[in-house]
Amino acid sequence: MSGGASAEKKFDLIAIGRACIDLNAVEYNRPMEETMTFSKYVGGSPANIAIGGARLGLKAGFIGKIADDQHGRFIRNYMKEAGIDTSQLKVDLEGHKTGLAFTEIKSPEECSILMYRDQAADLYLRPEEVDEEYIKQTGILLVSGTALAQSPSREAVLKAVQLAKRNGVQVVFELDYRPYTWKSTEETAVYYSLVAEQSDIVIGTRDEYDMLENREGGSNEETIRYLFSHRPEIVVIKHGVEGSYAYTRSGGVFRAQAYKTKVLKTFGAGDSYASAFLYAIIRGKDIETALKYGSASASIVVSKHSSSEAMPTVEEIESLMANQPVIHS
Repeated sequence: MSGGASAEKKFDLIAIGRACIDLNAVEYNRPMEETMTFSKYVGGSPANIAIGGARLGLKAGFIGKIADDQHGRFIRNYMKEAGIDTSQLKVDLEGHKTGLAFTEIKSPEECSILMYRDQAADLYLRPEEVDEEYIKQTGILLVSGTALAQSPSREAVLKAVQLAKRNGVQVVFELDYRPYTWKSTEETAVYYSLVAEQSDIVIGTRDEYDMLENREGGSNEETIRYLFSHRPEIVVIKHGVEGSYAYTRSGGVFRAQAYKTKVLKTFGAGDSYASAFLYAIIRGKDIETALKYGSASASIVVSKHSSSEAMPTVEEIESLMANQPVIHS
């Protein structure tokens, strides 16, 4: 997959799924009970990946659903200003509210997220609101796991995957496992495996692949044996500070080590990793280089306060790759 894949398309990447509000603690190194001020950002894994891609110069679109309120308008305006096409960002007219995520930064190693996801508007995207003509216009459809947690969003995403495959659009599945909104690990594994088996590229942490396979302590070898018996061509497995691995169907194994950084918080790393990895792939760079872009982007975002607002430029990523030492393990 290279730059030619989407050269004639209107979009390099269209993401589908969750766009919500992140309220990040302004005060560091204290529990949420004592935190008095929060800063507002756009959040949600697919929204962050689209924003990260646009920051890197990709042509990005978004399919999702926002509340008919101030938070919904904030999300639409922010994404528009970030350069993302929001023509398929539907407005919920049934009274559902925008999902909220409050973050707690007790220490760089101890961060948590308090989620308000009951009846969140993004989970009410309906299959009939997914437009085939829109999906035809992209080189990549980016799906994230949270959108599979409930109907009708689940069916909307499955329809989008089906339409992408019908029209020769690459499907990228970012596992993005969040326990809230899922009823059980068995349910998660059913839908994760269903989409992973139909995807061209799968990206996730080792723990997320264990969720997909409904096992504990799984190995990369077992994961790739399973996925390469289906559609995927590239499987990216992240191991935190130990770095990340990419496996190709043809037997290639690539590794990128994590870059040293002053960690402020841990959230946002996965989204920034995915956007930079996909940017490099779309621009025709080799897989090892793409892994390094992902690692560099993640190390930049964990050193800053927000996720979406902290998404780096190509220059920032390449500067870090050239100058920053890696963590040896």
